Amino acid sequence: MRNRYLDLLRALAIVRVVVYHVTGWGSLTLVFPAMSVMFALAGSLMAASLAASGPAAVGRRLRRLLPSLWVVAVVFVPAMLLTGLPLTPAVLLWLFPVADPPANYWGALALSPIWYLRDYLWFVLASPVALWLFRRFPLPTLLAPYCLLLVIELGIYQNPPVVLRHFGLYFGAWLLGFAHQSGLLRRLSGWILVPTALALAAVGGAWILTHQGPRGHDLNDIPLGNALWSAAFILVALGRAPATAAWVDRNALVGRAVTVLNRRALTVYLWHMAFVVALTPLVDVVGWSHQDLLGLAVRVALVFLLVGLVTAVVGWVEDVAARRPPELVPGGRRPTSRPVRRHAESRADEDHEAGAGPPVPVPVPRQRGRDGDVIAR
Repeated sequence: MRNRYLDLLRALAIVRVVVYHVTGWGSLTLVFPAMSVMFALAGSLMAASLAASGPAAVGRRLRRLLPSLWVVAVVFVPAMLLTGLPLTPAVLLWLFPVADPPANYWGALALSPIWYLRDYLWFVLASPVALWLFRRFPLPTLLAPYCLLLVIELGIYQNPPVVLRHFGLYFGAWLLGFAHQSGLLRRLSGWILVPTALALAAVGGAWILTHQGPRGHDLNDIPLGNALWSAAFILVALGRAPATAAWVDRNALVGRAVTVLNRRALTVYLWHMAFVVALTPLVDVVGWSHQDLLGLAVRVALVFLLVGLVTAVVGWVEDVAARRPPELVPGGRRPTSRPVRRHAESRADEDHEAGAGPPVPVPVPRQRGRDGDVIAR
């Protein structure tokens, strides 16, 4: 059975990302560190998939990730080539973004969320080795990304590659997803989990207060504070996650919205920024200033409306990538005359990085003198 609490958490993260990009309110990153939460949930799902089917899960995860990116590339890459983007071999990065794909002056902003797919791709490729290490050395593996980020932020390691910096920033959240999937977080007593979360929040908060970026307390400008504050949030949000949340579906509209956002999270994420960029000068022209609440409300409503339209047009690609029957609006009732048959590995790997699948029991390997753990949702 799907854990609707995790579905709800992911849906809220997607909505928060969109609202933040429309409003620019840095306080939202403190209230809900959405990107780290999304990476933690994705790490949990990846650990479950690897436990169910081994390294083959890497290929399936990429299969679910890349088609939606290719749809974006089909639309935007020709437009950028016609408006000044040089045609070089680097354009092929739009097929497999192990580095930032090239973009022209307007595409760089409209398609800026591509960094998430770049990081996600690297994290997926690293997951088989990371999971092997986590099973044998849970605590050192969990601490490694944060130590890397600390070395970078203190200037000990200068000018690291962007991907390596993001391993320090977000791979810790991904590994906390491993800890959730294995049950490690759930088994932590409150006397350990709560003080640890409070300590991380205190240290992260102090770093945030003393290392403000150009946008004040916006976590996106404060990597170390971001990582520590997000870790505290994830420890509580996943460490004390309920086994289920049937109440999400008590209201049909809320339940359907959560389902749609989970099944279309990648489409929403990839397309929303282009509409934010396109609408900003237009709404200013007609007087809907970003300086007042009415103007912001109009912007948010228009962005969600346009995202909804593009999701209806191309969102079904996510269904095809996940080998589900394509749906215009996910979550409707399916015919009961023909039961849908799926492989066990497909059930474990049900949704892409922003989707949710049922928990998969993870075998706990033996260690000398104690049991090791893996991370799960």
